[in-house]
Amino acid sequence: MTTNTGKVFLIGAGPGDPGLLTIKAKECIETADVVVYDYLASPYLLEYARKDAEIIYVGKKGGDHTLTQDKINLLLVDKAKEGKNVARLKGGDPFVFGRGGEEAQELLEYGVSYEVVPGVTSAISAPAYAGIPVTHRDHTSFVSFITGHERPDKKESRMQWDIFAKSDATLVFLMGVKNLANIVKNLMANGKPADTPVALVRWGTTTRQQTVTGTLETIVDVVEKAGLKSPAIIVVGHVVSLREELAWFDRKPLFGKRIVITRARAQASGLVAELTRLGAQCIEIPTIRIAPPKDIAPLAQAIDNLDKYEWLVLTSVNGVKFFFDTLFAKGKDVRALGHLKFACIGPVTKERLADYGIISDILPETYRAESVVDAFKDVDIEGKNVLLPRAKKARTILPEELTRMGALVDEVTAYETELADDGKETLIDLLKTDGIDAVTFTSSSTVSNFMSLLDGEDGPALLKDVTLASIGPITSDTARSLGLEPAVEADPYTIQGLIDALLAHYGRE
Repeated sequence: MTTNTGKVFLIGAGPGDPGLLTIKAKECIETADVVVYDYLASPYLLEYARKDAEIIYVGKKGGDHTLTQDKINLLLVDKAKEGKNVARLKGGDPFVFGRGGEEAQELLEYGVSYEVVPGVTSAISAPAYAGIPVTHRDHTSFVSFITGHERPDKKESRMQWDIFAKSDATLVFLMGVKNLANIVKNLMANGKPADTPVALVRWGTTTRQQTVTGTLETIVDVVEKAGLKSPAIIVVGHVVSLREELAWFDRKPLFGKRIVITRARAQASGLVAELTRLGAQCIEIPTIRIAPPKDIAPLAQAIDNLDKYEWLVLTSVNGVKFFFDTLFAKGKDVRALGHLKFACIGPVTKERLADYGIISDILPETYRAESVVDAFKDVDIEGKNVLLPRAKKARTILPEELTRMGALVDEVTAYETELADDGKETLIDLLKTDGIDAVTFTSSSTVSNFMSLLDGEDGPALLKDVTLASIGPITSDTARSLGLEPAVEADPYTIQGLIDALLAHYGRE
């Protein structure tokens, strides 16, 4: 073995829920030079990869192979021989019907060092998320994991149907949806009672999870009527009868709701995480992109002249971020702000400011510009210099009202919002195929940009059966001006308020 050969980590990426990834697997992804992932490995895990890491997709599904297994094996060898450490992400566990053993043998043959990082297999996790324990002392004390299809080039099957049929073990078949009828036929032909409970769990542990149940006698028809396809596992045994009592994952309040997130990707994580926790399937189609101003000079000049200001008013977390980014870039720190008083719109903006060690002097009762004006009514602001760093395109009411109260307002652009159209085709396709339950709008610009993505389409018609959720009345007014009527409006006008409003809406349904 050459000394500059890299190492390959055969990693179990888990069953689909990114939260089920092991700590060791995460560490391997974070340090890898190359990440090779397959169809069943959650793409969210790629966010742990280094920005300079090479990302290679080698997914295989239903006979459609990006690369054959032999070529995948050689790819791992070649990358390691280049001196690179490779994270090979495989759905579930690499040694449970994952061909991890074959890949390890190939690496060994070429003198490539490797490690195996076990993962959570769908054989136990998908049933668990469906409320089916694979063992239970009142039903069975053992379980069998069985491949749903054998190698096509095998001369003789090793499937012991007579043993499977007579056993009281829970039978878990992986990758067997296409062979369901054959599995059922063989089990019953060898004596398995026709009323034995059966469940199929598709996309187990993800918000796309779909579970159907029946018996050996009925399950083929049930699956056909449900249109259930791969990837799914098959569970056969009396433990399936516990699902009705123990189901928990698909009873979450927003389970299965497909919700479009239009917020800028950098800001969407909190909303996505909470909606996902509540069971929703979040579809991120950002309609805006947050960027530094094309002309940074006005903000930079204002920071050079901070001594002239008495008040700094911040209207968003973006305003906070870009103000402090520019402050630090100028070689200054928070000591330059010691003489200032601060006002914020909203608790999240206040919290972001507090991250820099500064407590806001004013926090309005509601989270819109009018409320900031009301909050200043008890403050002597006449003749005071106010710095207002915010978006290039913003409502004019705040600077106008503060000026009317006698303040000397310097409004400077701290950031700009740009149209993000990367998801246009995906959005239109989903709308035309009834693939969306709700769309969330977190600002007026997300609404107007969203409608820009539908240019050339009949937007209101496409959205006729879609729940539109607005973060507040200003955003709702923008939607109405574009022919849309929000069914959900947050109160208070915050991300948590928006989530609560969605919960209330679907609770009423």
